[in-house]
Amino acid sequence: MKPDIHPEYREVVFKDKTANFSILTRSSIRTTETIKWEDGNEYPVHYVDISSASHPFYTGKQQFVDTMGRVEKFRKKFGGQYQSAQTKKKPAKK
Repeated sequence: MKPDIHPEYREVVFKDKTANFSILTRSSIRTTETIKWEDGNEYPVHYVDISSASHPFYTGKQQFVDTMGRVEKFRKKFGGQYQSAQTKKKPAKK
């Protein structure tokens, strides 16, 4: 391998902001902060917005998607233009 072309691959802590969850793994992500890990050593830390500890699929707290509300919102926003385009269909040729 060529020297000095590969990123630094090191131990990094990924910490979930919303849940009390952290994982120590290897990564080449660049960070500016460090955190003290359970083994007493300092590691670079990268904060994430969502992880398996806070993701709705894994926690079982999925939300019902209100499709009717979306349709009504679309009709309210584009009602006149959308309905007029539907009524202006060409008649079938005989």
